Amino acid sequence: MTNSLNERFKDCNYEIQFPNSTSQLDQDEEWFMLSNGKEKRKVRLHDYKTLYEIPNLYEEVVYHQLKCKSPSVVCGILKEEMDNNGKEFSSFRALDFGAGNGIVGEQLQKSIGCDELVGVDIIPEARDAAQRDRPDTYDGYYVMDLSHPSEKEKEKLQEWKFNILVTVAALGFNDIPTCAFVNAFNLIESGSWVAFNIKEKFLSKEDNSGFKETILEMMKDSIEVVNNKRYCHRLSINGSPIYYKVIVARKKNHFHLCTEE
Repeated sequence: MTNSLNERFKDCNYEIQFPNSTSQLDQDEEWFMLSNGKEKRKVRLHDYKTLYEIPNLYEEVVYHQLKCKSPSVVCGILKEEMDNNGKEFSSFRALDFGAGNGIVGEQLQKSIGCDELVGVDIIPEARDAAQRDRPDTYDGYYVMDLSHPSEKEKEKLQEWKFNILVTVAALGFNDIPTCAFVNAFNLIESGSWVAFNIKEKFLSKEDNSGFKETILEMMKDSIEVVNNKRYCHRLSINGSPIYYKVIVARKKNHFHLCTEE
């Protein structure tokens, strides 16, 4: 980790301090102290509402201090595979699921240049941060819970006719459940590109999230995996690497996992 602040954050009058303990916290339990000179507060790295409220705080902590590489890795491998297959679509219409404050959408635009890009996230703070920090990135941004979308919400998203689905650093840890991921997957057309990453433990025997079983079942008849790579997602707060898998695939068929209420 670095002690310096990035240029966009250092004028915000906040100080970030990671705990000195070298004990290994679970990834969703990691935290830091945030001070503005008057008061200090403890902020969890998965407390997205707080992280998004302060401009550039998320970028400073996760990308500058903890060296997160996932947006560039996932979007870079997606571009590589799309280039290998030539231009199959007349336009690229992408759904950025779990879009957060728009970092992945911004990278998608740089990597492949979407004709239409739509973000979806479950919390309004994410949408507000994306519109504040990256106002020209998305053609639409919706606050929705795709675990149980209404018919109106599904119709609204289906109108975009997506042929790319990207989900970065959002699967597992109760951020996006398997049912929501499957519902997002079923919004895209057959032949579409799918790119996502997931922590290794959610693909192992230790998994209790349902993602291992879901992804293995999807591989049977719903997706064709064209790239599968292990890489360092970011550093933990004690400086050790956190490894994820990036999976890039083509959609073959819809997948049915859960019954919507």
